[in-house]
Amino acid sequence: MIGVIADDFTGGTDVAVAFRRKGLRVLIQFGVPNAVTVTNNVDVVVVALKTRTVPVQDAVEQSLTTARKLLAAGAQQLFFKFCSTFDSTRAGNIGPVNDALAALTGSKLAVVVPSSPEHGRTQYNGHLFVHSQLLADSPMRHHPLTPMADSRVPELLRIQTAGKVSLVPLPDVQSGTKTLAAALERLQESGTAYAVVDAVSSSDLATIGRAVVDHSFVSGAAGLAGGLATAVAERNALAKKPSSLNESEPEGPAVALAGSCSARTLEQIGAMQSEGHPSYQLDAVAVPNPVLLAEAALAWYDHQQDSTPPLIYSSLPPEKLRESQQMLGVSVSASILEAAMGLIARGLVARGVRKVVVAGGETSGSVVTALEVEGGIIGSEAAPGVPWIHTSNGIPITLLLKSGNFGDVDFLVRAVRPPVAAGL
Repeated sequence: MIGVIADDFTGGTDVAVAFRRKGLRVLIQFGVPNAVTVTNNVDVVVVALKTRTVPVQDAVEQSLTTARKLLAAGAQQLFFKFCSTFDSTRAGNIGPVNDALAALTGSKLAVVVPSSPEHGRTQYNGHLFVHSQLLADSPMRHHPLTPMADSRVPELLRIQTAGKVSLVPLPDVQSGTKTLAAALERLQESGTAYAVVDAVSSSDLATIGRAVVDHSFVSGAAGLAGGLATAVAERNALAKKPSSLNESEPEGPAVALAGSCSARTLEQIGAMQSEGHPSYQLDAVAVPNPVLLAEAALAWYDHQQDSTPPLIYSSLPPEKLRESQQMLGVSVSASILEAAMGLIARGLVARGVRKVVVAGGETSGSVVTALEVEGGIIGSEAAPGVPWIHTSNGIPITLLLKSGNFGDVDFLVRAVRPPVAAGL
């Protein structure tokens, strides 16, 4: 069994579906678990935390607690999943969490792979690209919490860890599994703690997966999960089709909640509005109180006469976001809006909403926490890396948790359609 610790909720669903595609049986849990309970036919357990932007010590403690639960439940390999754009500050939390998990597992060399080509994230010569742009030139340079001003992954990681960091260039990967494994062995013998490995294609990731399938600890984005899943499926001769799952969808209205300020989410909001979906924007500057913001949004929802699924959002373009942050402060602005979204989600479900589509990692975390969702079954994908989740506790609802940059422009429009129309 592989035990995965994801640093945010959308990252958890992204990595879960990467394993599921190869026929592995995947369970997901949200938040630090009291216990991890699995059956004999489970191949992967994903625990999605909300540790990307919390204080370093909190992130380390939550990750270690979760790791110990996963190891006690039978995990033979731990996988720390971080964002494919290496979202972090100079202090962490990627490096410190890696250090703690490597020490726990006794890992002498941990492979680090941020590439996820299906999402347009590739690494060449240590430089991380977002589609055709270097990370530092991409919209991620405007991220409100983790602005990325450097594209060199080894350098980003060196700032966050005392361990030796080395690069494994693409030719070593494309020379095959044996060559790559030998390169990793040499790095381990030289005292390297982290091997940051280039990858630009799914075949590169499969090679990496085969080379590290027996490692006690690995770290990276969902692309590495796909490579590992390929290696495990080959080793165990698993069927290539996903396991048969109960994916029946509860009846009831749908709502989209958007908190991400990414360029793609802003485009998706515009698409919903242009398609005639009613929308309501939260304004933390005008109303810096999450309870009052939520009450106003729910009152607006109660007065909607049209059956068209609505959108409630707090997303802002970069210039407006900067103005809001200057007036309220970055952390205060974020905490107000995240708390409000959680209260809104709870109120919507109480009003009968049974399909909740969420855009943004932090927003997803707030919504899942507010709804007290413990976990669920990973279902089909609405977009690459964005699966439907059929909750396993409380009121049965269907969740779709989307990272800000994921999905095409019409993603939200399609996601809130009735099941038959959406092709679910």
